[in-house]
Amino acid sequence: MDAGLAVAVGLALAFAVTNGLHDAANAIATLVATRAARPLQAIIFAAFFNLIGPLFVGAAVADTIAGIVTVPPTVATQVIGAGLAGAVTWNLITWRFGLPSSSGHALVGGLIGAALIEGGTGAVNWGGFDGVHPVGALGTLVALAISPLLGGLFGLLVLRLLRRLSRRATARIRTPINAGQWGMSAALAFSHGANDAQKAVGVIAALLLATGEIDSLSAPLWVIVACSLALTAGTALGGWRIIRTVGRRIYRLKPVDGLATQTSSAGVILGASLIGAPVSTSQVVASAVVGVGGGRRRWRHVDWALVRQMGVAWLITIPISAALAMAIFGLVQVLT
Repeated sequence: MDAGLAVAVGLALAFAVTNGLHDAANAIATLVATRAARPLQAIIFAAFFNLIGPLFVGAAVADTIAGIVTVPPTVATQVIGAGLAGAVTWNLITWRFGLPSSSGHALVGGLIGAALIEGGTGAVNWGGFDGVHPVGALGTLVALAISPLLGGLFGLLVLRLLRRLSRRATARIRTPINAGQWGMSAALAFSHGANDAQKAVGVIAALLLATGEIDSLSAPLWVIVACSLALTAGTALGGWRIIRTVGRRIYRLKPVDGLATQTSSAGVILGASLIGAPVSTSQVVASAVVGVGGGRRRWRHVDWALVRQMGVAWLITIPISAALAMAIFGLVQVLT
């Protein structure tokens, strides 16, 4: 493995760490906010299920991410490396300010930006859909756009169902609800690992294929394990600013609200993983929290100013990540 490839693989693992800082925080935000678990308990719990998620779910998401750019092997390392550097930079900026930005958007924006400056529009596989399986940049962007809407809708519906089922319940229902939160947090962390670790896996597989280290996009086991561990490390470092934003500032959650949020988010993300759709855990969970507020018919209690701020962060992620990647790619070309 030459130095350029090693740096690019290192950037992919760094992306997985920052992804863990962002999205793993979302996976445990409601569990901590409703006091069903202490922060350290929740982090250890989520870290374990993040680790095993990509080992048990197929590589459909990795295949989708690996197919976004179509550049010659001679420049693949520089293009993908610059795209990753742009995504990591934006992830760190938004993490610093506690904004639940989308790591998936940042990665797609970075890859597209670096590919465009290297080879124009022909260097990007714009794609679409092959049945329900998203292909290329457009298919990925559609999946990223639809998933928050599904998270919000399912959050609203699941909460109303849970409230109807527990309408005559006594205070004793708190115990099974808390137990349900633990179970659904496990499912959410598992699905997060299955979807988000595979993004880094797909990028590394594309790098190894372009440099002749492997002969297909089927990633070696060490890549899957390394990306899982990197994502888990991000989880362990914790994203406390983002936990406070999702769990307490958008809408103040009660235990049943947390259960509804986790259930709906886990369902959307795991379903997306199975069909190869890269989605944003940040967006799905945050949208589910808003949907839960709607499920209680308390729209006025939702912090809409914060929701708008998050929405702006999501919208600008792709162009800013693309611009950062373009600048980094240009700098690398000048220096080399």
